[in-house]
Amino acid sequence: MSKRRITDKEAYKAWTGFFLQFIEDVVVDSSETESDKILRKARLEANPEEWFQYYFPKYCTAEPATFHKSATKRLLNNKRWYEVRAWSRELAKSSRSMMEFLYMSLTGEIKNVVLVSNSWDNAVRLLLPFKLNLERNKRIINDYGDQQAIGQWEADEFTTRSGCSFRALGAGQSPRGTKNENVRPDAILIDDIDTDEECRNPERIKTKWEWIEQALIPTVSVSGNCRILFNGNIIAKYCCITEAMKKADKHTVVNIRDKHGKSTWPYKNKESDIDYILSKISFISAQKEYYNNPVSVGDVFKEMTWGKCPGLSKFNFIVAYADPATSNKDKKGASTKAVVMMGFANDKFYVINCFLDATGNENFVQWFYDIRALVGDKTQVYYVIENNTLQDPFFEQVFMPLFAKFSKDTGYTLPISPDTRKKPDKFARIEGNLEPLNRASLLVLNEAEKGNPHMQRLEEQFLAVTPKLTVPADGPDAVEGGVWIINQKLSRIAQGDIWVGKKRRTKRF
Repeated sequence: MSKRRITDKEAYKAWTGFFLQFIEDVVVDSSETESDKILRKARLEANPEEWFQYYFPKYCTAEPATFHKSATKRLLNNKRWYEVRAWSRELAKSSRSMMEFLYMSLTGEIKNVVLVSNSWDNAVRLLLPFKLNLERNKRIINDYGDQQAIGQWEADEFTTRSGCSFRALGAGQSPRGTKNENVRPDAILIDDIDTDEECRNPERIKTKWEWIEQALIPTVSVSGNCRILFNGNIIAKYCCITEAMKKADKHTVVNIRDKHGKSTWPYKNKESDIDYILSKISFISAQKEYYNNPVSVGDVFKEMTWGKCPGLSKFNFIVAYADPATSNKDKKGASTKAVVMMGFANDKFYVINCFLDATGNENFVQWFYDIRALVGDKTQVYYVIENNTLQDPFFEQVFMPLFAKFSKDTGYTLPISPDTRKKPDKFARIEGNLEPLNRASLLVLNEAEKGNPHMQRLEEQFLAVTPKLTVPADGPDAVEGGVWIINQKLSRIAQGDIWVGKKRRTKRF
């Protein structure tokens, strides 16, 4: 028996009930004297962060990060201001801006607020916490009086007793006539303006942006105060957020993790929690939603070929090619290290297996020994590490001692060869040497490893390759290195410098 789908009205009612319970748990100190209340209120208004924590304790469950505090100071201290907050999910964009705008409203700093979103329904949903806090938050009522005015007090438009109006608008709706008595809008909050569907059609984004510039923003007074704030993350290369960033007095881009692979809001988002969520979505989705880095899938590699791989003994030799990152961090935001295991047979290059992850140096060296254990004596393995002039000190000072340690611990010394060739541009190599092979189905990923997270990351990195290489491409780079080494050895075999099978000459590569 199928379940009855709830209506939008029922969903709105359920959400309202939940939210009311959320804010009505906030209590006031009934024993506080009037003089103490006046002093406390003045102290809180002088310190917005303390004001937020007092009036919205259920929102302020974690210490704000520095970027939160800095953004609030800019918004409150500048009466004419245009800012874009391109912040990742889970960084409290909407909650913080609600507290900021209510602070400015209740302290008399602003008089006419317009909240805009991608649709009217979404704008009303985002305005609901404003309305319910003004109606039911006991601490606000205790300090600022009843805010619900007699008359117009609807979900999409209301005016407080203190004289501040709020209106919800969906993109494309006419904002004309949005005045509070003789006050034009002096605060515009644009939240969640972009949608995935619209971003797939540049013309729709162009139309929406024209509406923002030609209809929405001109509602403010040319000579009066105005604060314009965009909340959103960058979900496409061309979207309203990216266009607004070009015009803003200030824009900030904050990802779930910083450039060092650390949580940007550790008080709330623990590393293990971030790891868990990112493990449940694709690399490409994580880049868009949590790193403000929308990836155009298939710009160079439309799709990858998965196929059955010959047995290891069928390969004349195997190359284990490594692309090391100098980072020694086991963090998902850090550079990725790669070791690919490749062979050539039936005129095709096979990626038999790979290791691709942000990991520490010891684990990276362990991958080589894992490949040795996997291959055994089934065929010859050539172990090669990329080692250009910039990497050489790290190779000599870090990796070689680690390989020596593993050699001592395991009783086996891996024959590691450095790849010291002077390489052309990374994108040019990957596109020029691998894309034609992939297009002709001559580059094959081992279908037996399709469920392997490392192989899945390799495919995702291939699909995400663009000329600007805005996402890691260490896996494809290692595959290019493996193909180059294989071709070098095949060339020498053809010239008679290397013999496969029974050794007939002493000269070897």
